[in-house]
Amino acid sequence: MSVHPDPVLEKYVDSLITIIGKAQEPDGYLYTARTIDPSHPHPWAGAKRWVNVSKLSHELFCSGHLFEAASASYLATGKRNFLNIALKNADLLCRVFGPGKRDDAPGHENVEMGLVSLYRITGEKKYLNLAKFFIDCRGKKIDPARNYWQDQKPVIDQDSAVGHAVRATYLYSGMADVAALTHDEDYVYALSRIWNDVVYRKLYITGGIGSTGGNEGFAGAYILPNMSAYCETCASVGNIFWNYRMFLLKGKEKYIDVLERTLYNALSSGVSLTGNRFFYSNPLASFGQYKRKPWFICACCPTNLCRLIPTVPGYIYAKNTNSIYVNLYIQNNADIRLQNNNIGLKMHTDYPWDGAVRLEINPQNKGRFGLYLRIPGWARNEPVPGDLYRFMHSINQFPDISVNGKRIITNVKNGYVIINRKWRKGDRVTINFPMPVRKVLANEKVKADKDCFALQRGPLVYCLEGPDQKGGKVLNLMADPEADFTSEYVDSLLGGVQVIRTSGKSYARNLDGALSTTRVSVTAIPYYVWANRYPSEMTVWIPRKAKRVRPLPAPTIAFRSKVVHKNNSAGAIYEVRTIKK
Repeated sequence: MSVHPDPVLEKYVDSLITIIGKAQEPDGYLYTARTIDPSHPHPWAGAKRWVNVSKLSHELFCSGHLFEAASASYLATGKRNFLNIALKNADLLCRVFGPGKRDDAPGHENVEMGLVSLYRITGEKKYLNLAKFFIDCRGKKIDPARNYWQDQKPVIDQDSAVGHAVRATYLYSGMADVAALTHDEDYVYALSRIWNDVVYRKLYITGGIGSTGGNEGFAGAYILPNMSAYCETCASVGNIFWNYRMFLLKGKEKYIDVLERTLYNALSSGVSLTGNRFFYSNPLASFGQYKRKPWFICACCPTNLCRLIPTVPGYIYAKNTNSIYVNLYIQNNADIRLQNNNIGLKMHTDYPWDGAVRLEINPQNKGRFGLYLRIPGWARNEPVPGDLYRFMHSINQFPDISVNGKRIITNVKNGYVIINRKWRKGDRVTINFPMPVRKVLANEKVKADKDCFALQRGPLVYCLEGPDQKGGKVLNLMADPEADFTSEYVDSLLGGVQVIRTSGKSYARNLDGALSTTRVSVTAIPYYVWANRYPSEMTVWIPRKAKRVRPLPAPTIAFRSKVVHKNNSAGAIYEVRTIKK
């Protein structure tokens, strides 16, 4: 509604807000898992209010989402109907929690970000103070058993990402919000240490985070399995929130690098091309056991995608007093206020398929300001900050940048080319990012990716998927990273995608146990579009040595046989097998 005013949609949303208001108790409490049946609340909630908020209860977590939703509604419509419900709940929290009151650290973080959103709208310092109080409540005693909730030590002493990945990134986002408003340098130092731990040791090439399903979160350094990778869609949402806030704190391109990688790969994998089927986890390899689902018992991922995707326009640009940062290259029209001047911007591009970008600048009044053009790490021979991943070969192809047709000398500072000049209506900046096919290697400490390579073109990570290969299998394939790789845009495939092609070998086991190989063509598609046809094998990391290949089994009778049955009962299958025998 903030982008496309819609009276019908607004009326519908107002009806939902009315229902939410009726569910709120007189003192502001709003948690239907308890209110619906107070005598038998959900086990996670505990027998009384708040008793489990530092563990599994979602009372404060749901308050945080309430605050975020109400803030979004107010900013989109200017109406206070939803905001007033949220403020009534927030005022209750301020009465219950704080110095000399309850001092529980939220077990599922998110209320911190929500309280900051309310503070920004109302200017009421009590909301900001409560957000900081919740953050500072953590780690009242040193206890590794509290890793899951990031409550194992005070936040300013934490230096690694542990526990549940969504909880963690929500906490780090809230810390960044509070640090920006209170100038708490201890928060910033802690966030920088934790960010380094994630990006240098625990980040998937897709930008996904959280490698294990048991805790839906982080494992140790360099433990990045592919088939069992969890990479929850919500964790990608949290990773984007966190990295954008780190950029706002420090103004460095590396945070947008991680944001962009996550946005185009791990996050976009979470929703089907039809928009109505979803992944909860986003693995980097599959035997064919994964497929998207229309809904989940725990429905956080579909709704979080609905929350994140409409905010993408807000990540394209940023500004300070007299400068505009161009962070993402997405076709758009924008109006940005700088000091006493309004700047109109029009961006034309087919990125990420094509590296050509044309930016038209139309200031209301001609004047001097800085234009910061982000040069992505992948365009500077750096797939991610640090040494967790590296390109197999460096290339000397820096982007061409011109102003009004005249090529400029480019110096990069903090990942940006800065053009500071007096701008006039109709000025044009063109950027051409070379987009060759790049081969990526993982740090040798990542055992899961040893003797393998991944493919990347522009910001997109690629994968091999069964439907694109002869025989429908991929885990039996090996490719030579030194072979020729070509790419082309195929409009008729998966909504229109750039594919990568090369040659490789298919491995199979003979009846005598020996291996045989066959030369085959190999086709790679962008990772985010996998599993949009039918369940099949998939892999991001491609073997470059035979020992990493899974050969096709020998063509024994058992391998070639098919089970035939007329219904889905196990008994029917048994009878068919018995009769056949």
